[in-house]
Amino acid sequence: MVADTQPGLGARRLAFESLEETLRARRALDDVLAARAPAAALDARDLGLARAIAVTALRRLGTIRGALAERLAAPVSDPRLEALLVVGAAQVLFLDVPDHAAVGTAVDLAREEKRLARASGLINAVLRRVAREREAILADAEADAMRDVPAWLAARWRAAWGEETAAAIARAHRSEAPLDLTPKPDAAASAETSAEASAEAWAERLDARLLPTGTLRVGARAPVPELPGYAEGAWWVQDAAAALPARLLHAGPGERVADLCAAPGGKTAQLAATGASVLAVDRSAKRLARLSENLARLGLRAETRAIDALALEPDAGFDAVLLDAPCSSTGTLRRHPDVAWTKSEADVAKLAGLQTQLLDRAAGLTRPGGRLVYCTCSLEPEEGEAQAEAFLARHPSFARDPVRAEEIGGAAALVDAAGNLRALPHLGVAPDAPGLDGFFAARFVRSTSADPGS
Repeated sequence: MVADTQPGLGARRLAFESLEETLRARRALDDVLAARAPAAALDARDLGLARAIAVTALRRLGTIRGALAERLAAPVSDPRLEALLVVGAAQVLFLDVPDHAAVGTAVDLAREEKRLARASGLINAVLRRVAREREAILADAEADAMRDVPAWLAARWRAAWGEETAAAIARAHRSEAPLDLTPKPDAAASAETSAEASAEAWAERLDARLLPTGTLRVGARAPVPELPGYAEGAWWVQDAAAALPARLLHAGPGERVADLCAAPGGKTAQLAATGASVLAVDRSAKRLARLSENLARLGLRAETRAIDALALEPDAGFDAVLLDAPCSSTGTLRRHPDVAWTKSEADVAKLAGLQTQLLDRAAGLTRPGGRLVYCTCSLEPEEGEAQAEAFLARHPSFARDPVRAEEIGGAAALVDAAGNLRALPHLGVAPDAPGLDGFFAARFVRSTSADPGS
């Protein structure tokens, strides 16, 4: 490997290597970056640049691939060459990076490998042409909202939501997700201060907007641990949509509550903050350890158990159960654009089967008269609306308890005709506060006369 001859070359190398591995191995970008970062030995600024480049490349991959294809004489067959071209083009088109830095570092990275070095002239010529024709490329991309959505996913969204809504979802996914925080109840200094006043106080300290649902939306960008209130456990990071399902459970002091598939733990914190006795279950001991660390920072407590939720004995002893089931995560592309390119249509069907099993187990954990909330961060009906309908058909002892707009800050647009919560990325909890993760949630109540075994 040659010495880093240009500032930021190490960041570009990490972005290039991580993008190539993400696309080739279909691994989550965050996992790839976390595994590669120690060896890269970059400072915080360069680590941030590497992530910004890789995330942008994945968020706008369809546009970038199309622009490159139109300026290449033949398709690129080498995945590493394509990844390097994509990283360079992402900077030229979408990041505040001088063209010469984006092009020069791409050429330098090519020269580090014998097989890529032969293409250094091609890389230089193509990226310079992309820079010259940037305005035309961006205009074409703006006219086609679905350009950055894989064909299989675009077809699904058109079928499920219609052309207009599918395009609105795709446009929303082109933007970076806002930083949303959930304030811990009574986190302000005065014990007499109401929860609402406490949240307003933190909104002022953080220069944030307090959304109608209680989420703090922070405008300024800074490392999360450096924000006021982090060290004292006054809030935790949680998308405004992701904060809604736990609210629908209406857990209270002394109730026994199960949080299934609990990591990373935002919903666990919400439930623990109500005074309920919470059991947080996740099959990953490592993820549960991080959940416990976050609860400790927040001054909250929950029992944790590293076990597959399907292995839990159905004792029908919980007053309330929250199942945030594993899913395709297609509602989270603003913050995890790699999902679109690492998942497939087959994954949706496979995960829907797992969700069915988990829902049946969650039903067995819910006492007669108890509540069950099922949610996913998916835009796919098989993982949301269809699951709810099929669950009710399988379990006659459960009835749907429709979501009411007043429970979610008056956001009536997020409640569908059946009474489910359905957040779409282009919508918001207020008309002037758009931008949410795509989320689905349904609430069920078990009959008080239900047979515990049903």
